[in-house]
Amino acid sequence: MKTRLENQTAIVTGSSSGNGRAIALALSAAGATVVCADLHKNARKEGYEEDLETDTDEVIQRHGGRAVYVQVDVRYALQVKNLVTRAATEFGRLDIMINNAKVFTGLHTIIDETEDPYDSAMALNAKGVWLCCKYAITQMLTQEPLETASRGKIVNIASVTALIGEGHHSSHSASKAAVVNLTLQLAVTFGPRRINVNAVCPGFIPTAMTRPTNAETEKWHRGALQATPWPRFGTPQDVAQCVLFLTSSEAEWVTGAILSVDGGVSAK
Repeated sequence: MKTRLENQTAIVTGSSSGNGRAIALALSAAGATVVCADLHKNARKEGYEEDLETDTDEVIQRHGGRAVYVQVDVRYALQVKNLVTRAATEFGRLDIMINNAKVFTGLHTIIDETEDPYDSAMALNAKGVWLCCKYAITQMLTQEPLETASRGKIVNIASVTALIGEGHHSSHSASKAAVVNLTLQLAVTFGPRRINVNAVCPGFIPTAMTRPTNAETEKWHRGALQATPWPRFGTPQDVAQCVLFLTSSEAEWVTGAILSVDGGVSAK
C-alpha cells in the first residue's frame, strides 16, 4: 500500500527538537525521505521528548525510514543554498520544505527589549524563512509536477503571536508576522507555477525553547493555559499532523492558508 508521501523528499529546518522533530518524524512515517537540518544535531536536553538521547535522523532510521542530517544556519544564504542543492542532488528533487527553525528571545515589552534580541529574531525567524523559501522555490521551479500536480510544497511555521496582540512578544510577533505575509505573497506569485505555500501558526506548546526558567515564566505558562479555550496545552504532534495534511495530495488546492493550531486562542 502506497503511503501518503512515498518517493518524496522533505527538508525540515530546526528538526532536532520540539515541533521540528515531531514534523520530521511525521513526514517520515508517511513515507518521505527527510533531510534533518539544524544548527545542532542533538536534541536540546531541556526538551520533553522521551528519546532525547537519540538524534532525529537516527530515530527515523531505527524505524526503517530514510533520513540524513545536514548542519545549517538558515541566516546565511550560502548554507541554505547548499542545503537545498544537497537534498535535490542526493535524492533527485525537493518536494517539501518545512521552515521551522526559529529563536525565541524571551518575554519583553518593547520598552525593555534591546536591539540585539530584535535583530536575532528578525535574522532567524524572518530572514531565515525568506532564504529557505527563495532557494526551495528556485529548485522546485526546475522540477516537473508530481502526479499530485504540485511542483513542491512549502510550509512555514509562524506563530499565533503573528495574529493577535500577545503581550511581551514584540520582536517575536514582528518576525512571525513577516512570515505570515511572506507566505501570502509567495502563494499568490507561485500558485500559477503549481507551488503550494502555506503557514501554520502554533499556539502555546511546551518545548525545550519555552520551558519555564524562572517564576515569571512559570506564571506566564499558567496564564497561557487559562487563555486557551481548549482545555490542554498543544503538543508538537498537533502541529505535525497539520503540516502532514498541508504536504499531502489532499491539500493540492490549498495555498495561501494561514492555519491556526492554537486550541482556539486566535478565535477569541
